[in-house]
Amino acid sequence: MGHTSATKELPVSPDKAWEVLSDTSTWENWLTIHGGWLSEPPAQLAPGTKLVQKVVMLGMANKIEWTVESIEEGKQATISGVGMAGVTCQFVFALEAAGSGSLVSIDADFSGSLVVGALGKAVEKDANKNLVTSLDKLATFAAA
Repeated sequence: MGHTSATKELPVSPDKAWEVLSDTSTWENWLTIHGGWLSEPPAQLAPGTKLVQKVVMLGMANKIEWTVESIEEGKQATISGVGMAGVTCQFVFALEAAGSGSLVSIDADFSGSLVVGALGKAVEKDANKNLVTSLDKLATFAAA
């Protein structure tokens, strides 16, 4: 099982940060592992919502069928997914006020028979790089 997380302060209010985080139509602008939607995502996330996404990591694409596990409006969203070859993952997007801006964190967990040993470490390393880059892009996109 792999785990990684990243945190960044954004120069926007928590409301603005949440608006971008919870709007799946913006993910292509900042979430670097997002390779596209394989079915039209719902306009609003709610517990039980299903999303089908092409995720690209280590140069390889995987179809992930996500389920929104929980939403705490303006604070946190947890999504869990299942991909090809039994890969499972969970992302937790969290935010809080920080001075005049927001502190955004993304925690990611990956497991499955393909996410072990050296490949598991490579996935973890790539995921961390992607999360850091995604948060940098999120800060720029949300502030635009």
